[in-house]
Amino acid sequence: MSRIAKKPVSVPSGVEVKLEGQTLSVKGPKGQMTLDIHGDVEGVFEDNVLKFAPRVEGKSAMALTGTTRALADNMVTGVSKGFEKRLQLVGVGYRAQAQGKVLNLTLGFSHPVEFAVPEGVSIETPSQTEIVIKGMDKQLVGQVAADIRAYRPPEPYKGKGVRYADEHVVRKEAKKK
Repeated sequence: MSRIAKKPVSVPSGVEVKLEGQTLSVKGPKGQMTLDIHGDVEGVFEDNVLKFAPRVEGKSAMALTGTTRALADNMVTGVSKGFEKRLQLVGVGYRAQAQGKVLNLTLGFSHPVEFAVPEGVSIETPSQTEIVIKGMDKQLVGQVAADIRAYRPPEPYKGKGVRYADEHVVRKEAKKK
């Protein structure tokens, strides 16, 4: 069996878990999330511990069990603590400014870029070159960060662009004459 699937998900205090049939719903201080569990995976919730096991034998059922356990763990973490990604803008004149549900970016194009912030995610700009993306859905937070980074990924010669705060950009040497 999958090593991840064997590990139980412990539910902290303040988080409410309901397992009705194949629907898992998690409610916490940050909000509520639901997950439809695949038919090959069986979930059990008792003593503030959530466990998953495959209903049938097979490789795909094992893989689905591990994936379901990881998704449930991310849901419990999301509704209790939340997730955040940090982006940095590197380059002369590169700026970001959050205004309500729109993120205005100046990334060296001839026009400003306006990014519409999706529901369930909040974006803050502590400085003009920093973007902080917060939310309870790990997948959505990561996707929003990737979408913003895709406007101007870091280039290898000068290192200009939008990068993750912990990302290391490998620099190349310019062509010699």
